[in-house]
Amino acid sequence: MRPHTVVALVVISLIGLGQGSEWYESGNYYQIYPRSFRDSDGDGIGDLNGVTEKLQYLKDIGFTATWLSPIFKSPMVDFGYDIADFYTIHPEYGTMEDFERLIAKAKEVGIKIILDFVPNHTSDQSEWFTKSVDSDPDYKDFYIWHDGKINEETGEREPPSNWISEFRYSAWKWNEVREQYYLHQFEYRQPDLNYRNPAVVNEMKNVIRFWLGKGVSGFRIDAIPYLFEVDLDRYNQYPDEPLTNDAEACPDPDDHCYTQHIYTQDQPETLDMVYQWRELVDEFHEEHGGDKRLLMTEAYTSFDNMIKYYGDGERNGSHIPFNFDFLSNINNASKAGDYVEHIEKWINNMPEGVYANWVLGNHDNKRVASRFGVQRTDLINILLQTLPGHAVTYNGEELGMTDVWISWEDTVDPNACNTDPDRYYDRSRDPARTPYQWDASSLTGFTSADHTWLPVAEDYKTNNALQQLRAPRSHLQIFKKLVRLRKESSFRQGALSIQALDDDVIIYSRQKEGSDLYVVVLNLGDNSKTIDLTKYYSLGSEAEIITTSLNSQYIDGEIINPSSFIANAYVGTVLVAVN
Repeated sequence: MRPHTVVALVVISLIGLGQGSEWYESGNYYQIYPRSFRDSDGDGIGDLNGVTEKLQYLKDIGFTATWLSPIFKSPMVDFGYDIADFYTIHPEYGTMEDFERLIAKAKEVGIKIILDFVPNHTSDQSEWFTKSVDSDPDYKDFYIWHDGKINEETGEREPPSNWISEFRYSAWKWNEVREQYYLHQFEYRQPDLNYRNPAVVNEMKNVIRFWLGKGVSGFRIDAIPYLFEVDLDRYNQYPDEPLTNDAEACPDPDDHCYTQHIYTQDQPETLDMVYQWRELVDEFHEEHGGDKRLLMTEAYTSFDNMIKYYGDGERNGSHIPFNFDFLSNINNASKAGDYVEHIEKWINNMPEGVYANWVLGNHDNKRVASRFGVQRTDLINILLQTLPGHAVTYNGEELGMTDVWISWEDTVDPNACNTDPDRYYDRSRDPARTPYQWDASSLTGFTSADHTWLPVAEDYKTNNALQQLRAPRSHLQIFKKLVRLRKESSFRQGALSIQALDDDVIIYSRQKEGSDLYVVVLNLGDNSKTIDLTKYYSLGSEAEIITTSLNSQYIDGEIINPSSFIANAYVGTVLVAVN
């Protein structure tokens, strides 16, 4: 049974990490959704020049690198995750010259650029798919094709298997020209590539080499678990996946959750492909010099599989396999013990010589402030910025941006559009993808146009970057202080000593031997509590408040008695021992 009251003190040594000089160590990464970040040309859609304009802003906050959601040529069925040409910039976002200007500006200000790489599928508008449809010998097997099977009762042709798309309905689509079904694990206009074809593997490696040559510092690799499907059986058939048989949780046979995806996700070959890509970026570094290149991987999969993405002990894999164990299991109802359990779980199970990473928001999930409550905005940012390892922030979380209600009529996310007006909102990713809130001017300073591709938030006049930069205290000011703080040696290399005092309060310390002792107190609950911190850490008679949530009774720089510390409701606080 999971304890929810007192969790035993966990002390985790981080000696041996952070001793080198690689640029990505204990990095602070910022995800930009380009379509919603900044529009430079007045068409209501964000673009590369808009990103370039704001790189100094990101550097001033202190980010190590930014990764851009897809910027490649696309019909925008899935807003860039349906790529028609991996070697070309999407025209709405700019040109190759604009991209090269962005890289040059990033180098000037000192921030790395990481691209979103979408290897599982292409757009059906890709030249590769067109040639595959026409059975061009070089592209005939670039995708997963099958004749289907004949229903013995009706005599009609039907899909090869019961596999279901992430976006609902069959994952097989009939093509009239080729007279075969093709596989699409996402929208039907996103056909899956065939990674059992060496030509596909080589082509996607060429894509990686091309963009490395353009100066990017690495890739965030999308939808990794879907790369391989089980191979055909001896009868040239694909097996049906077993049903989940959970009528309460998933009653709709058209929903992805209706089957167990044992043949379409997490196949053994997937890990090898990730290891091959790591070898490629390492080889590129050896051949071309400069800073090492970084791989991040996105995989909503089992905990054990996430850890395997780091490597197998002989071969290296992803530098940052996104910690979706944390994102998927921590929510508004989580107790202090749940947080500690999942923090300890990741750190204690990752291989030696790698870094933990912490992510609670991205473009596929509802915003952090909406999921955890606006009142916990600073607390969550304090948590993510003071744990050991990498921190990943989705654009707008540093401001406490919240989900924007999007009507059925304004909804554009295919994941939601494949449902109906009664069910769309729970599946929609649009609410977290609305334009970045720059200032209080028209349409939040995002564009000079009279429209935006998604509606802007109603609260943008009081919640925006300019207002928070000018305010003496704000979510953004707290975030900036945290980013500076985590560069201190105790946060980069210090041990973590963490425990839950009860269901609401988490306390932990960060300290490198010979360096300052920092203590973090997080009160998830709705009641204030008085804590004698000296019972847990050697703080002495005085401690200084380094930073604390907006709704705290304390202020930065205040000297307090740690033996009678008041942890206000929903407040996070960072203290340092006063010598």
